[in-house]
Amino acid sequence: MGMTGVRDLHDLCRQMTPSIADGVFVYCTFSDFRLPRGLEPICTFRESEGLTAIVGKSQAEAAGVPYTFPCRLITLAVHSSLDAVGFLACITDRLAQAGIACNAVAAFHHDHLFVPEARAAETLNLLHRLAAEARFV
Repeated sequence: MGMTGVRDLHDLCRQMTPSIADGVFVYCTFSDFRLPRGLEPICTFRESEGLTAIVGKSQAEAAGVPYTFPCRLITLAVHSSLDAVGFLACITDRLAQAGIACNAVAAFHHDHLFVPEARAAETLNLLHRLAAEARFV
């Protein structure tokens, strides 16, 4: 069995170290559930309407596939437990207050946020402030 992650909401916020990945990502969907050659998604999800793939914008453009939501990836570098309560709600509430759209993906080790490309730096600053506030409570 792997490590158990942090469950306490205050500890999660305090320990969170957000970092931004290089590059711009986009969302694509494929109704035939087949990924075109040349796409190496960072994330996929199978829905009844088709396969959603989050891929590098340059890959989508090179493959000539339609895409939407050019975004940046911010990883919340704290090993959150998959059954932690309220962490993403706290984060997304803070971003909602600032009018920042956010698509969250919870993976095994970390939570990841896809935010509009133009608001990525602002999002990172907000998350750093949130973590700093938690350290003084």
